[in-house]
Amino acid sequence: MTFEKAGPTAGQMQQMAEAVLASLPEQFRLETGEIVMQVEDFATPEQLASVDLDNKWELSGLYEGVALPDRSIWESHRMPARIWLFRQPLIAEWRDTGVRMDDLVRHVVIHEAGHHFGFSDEDMHALEDKAE
Repeated sequence: MTFEKAGPTAGQMQQMAEAVLASLPEQFRLETGEIVMQVEDFATPEQLASVDLDNKWELSGLYEGVALPDRSIWESHRMPARIWLFRQPLIAEWRDTGVRMDDLVRHVVIHEAGHHFGFSDEDMHALEDKAE
C-alpha cells in the first residue's frame, strides 16, 4: 500500500491491522478472534491516563480488555477486548523514522495482542531484545 504524505486513512490502517491479526499463527489467531480493532486519530484523555501518559502524541496503540490468563469462567456478558491504533502518532513516527507503515502497524498490533495473552510491557521488551 502506498500513501500520500498525509499517511494512511483510518480505513487503510484498519485493513492493515486486521491483516496482521489474520496473519498470526493459527494457535494465536484462534485466541484473538473476539478482539475488535479500532483506529482513532488520538487516544482520549482517559486512555492516556490509564497508561500514565499526558501527551497524546506518545501513545500509538492500546489494549483494553481482560487478558486471557485473568479471565474467569464465571464471567459472562463481557465486552470484547479491543486493540486501539492511534493514527496521528503512528503517522508522526512513520515520518520521523522512515519505517514502513505496515511494519509500524504490525509492531503495535502484535505488542497490544501480547497484552491479550497476559504479557506485560516488560515481558514483551525482553522478548524483543532476545529476538534481536
